Amino acid sequence: MIFNEENKKPQIEYPHSWPYKIIGENIEQMINAVEEIVIDLEYELTPSNISRKGKYFSLNVTVIVPSEIVRDLIFQKLSGHPAIIFVI
Repeated sequence: MIFNEENKKPQIEYPHSWPYKIIGENIEQMINAVEEIVIDLEYELTPSNISRKGKYFSLNVTVIVPSEIVRDLIFQKLSGHPAIIFVI
C-alpha cells in the first residue's frame, strides 16, 4: 500500500473513477464477466493489448465506484472469475 508523507492512506473521495486491467484468453468471456460483475454501475470497457503470440488479451475497465468496499469487492469478483486470469 502506498502511504503519504504522514504514513496515512491517501484520502480518496467517492464516487470515484477506478481503473482495472484484466487479462484473459477469451475476450467475449471477459466482457461477459465484467457485465455480470459491474451490473448496476457506470463503467467503460476498452481494449488494451494482445500478447505476442495472440493467446492472451487485456482490457481496461474503468468503473465509477461509490465506495472503497465496492471497489475492493469488484476487484475480488474480477480476480475470482474463471474467464479472468489476472487483475491489475
